[in-house]
Amino acid sequence: MPLTRDEESFLIDIVREAARQHILPRFRQLPEDAIAAKSADDDLVTIADQQAEKHIAAALAGGALGEVLVVGEEAVEDDPALTARIPGAARCVIVDPVDGTWNFAHGLANFGVIVAVVEEGETVFSLLYDPVLDDWILARKGGGTWFCRPDSEPRRLTMPAHPSPATGGFVPLRLFPLADQPRLAAELMAGTRTYSLACACHEYRMMAQGFGRYCMGVKPKPWDHAAGVLAVIEAGGKAGMLDGTPYRPGPAPDGILLSAQSPALFDEMMAKLSWMSDGADA
Repeated sequence: MPLTRDEESFLIDIVREAARQHILPRFRQLPEDAIAAKSADDDLVTIADQQAEKHIAAALAGGALGEVLVVGEEAVEDDPALTARIPGAARCVIVDPVDGTWNFAHGLANFGVIVAVVEEGETVFSLLYDPVLDDWILARKGGGTWFCRPDSEPRRLTMPAHPSPATGGFVPLRLFPLADQPRLAAELMAGTRTYSLACACHEYRMMAQGFGRYCMGVKPKPWDHAAGVLAVIEAGGKAGMLDGTPYRPGPAPDGILLSAQSPALFDEMMAKLSWMSDGADA
């Protein structure tokens, strides 16, 4: 069953608390020995990621959200099989404790905390939290997408019905196969603004607020994309894999995830990008 408002508030509170205790005090104050590489030199983890995830997981273990499977990005580093349990869990909380770790580790204030609540394979609640400004975007399955800040009324977010081409979108070009990059760049980047913020949290936040026409993800990991996809859909957009299959949180599927500000734009881009191979560099 969907989260109650009290459960939502609990989850938001523990994320904000984890940021106050473990993330913000270390921002621009990380010693070199507090940063490590994982799969590549630019795939980083810091003590802030590790401690924030432990804080959130420990709070959830108290039972305030009932019996939950907690799948954190850093926990999956130790136990990759965790992601396979997501689709079958009655309630699962997926956590990216510091999304945009490269930015965070290099002093850029473009990072966030991502949380998605998945019930029996479907994302029912999502949170895209900005620790620096202490505001967040949340989405509820069937209940819309909302911009929130402390002591203010939530503001409902709705995608523009006819997105302006000048708005551009978000494409992590370096993650695509080298053979596909020139054509993809020519088709999507010519004459419009196309970015990569190196932070899915803020790319989806920008989309939900109407400042990005589309967003693409390669071999989309659930802690990066499950929350953002729900925020896009509940604001009136559409998301799915380029091969025509729906996106489901769980083990990262091969292929490319596309999120767009409107169903019409999604279909247009699907047709435009039908030439693309499904494979991509991890």
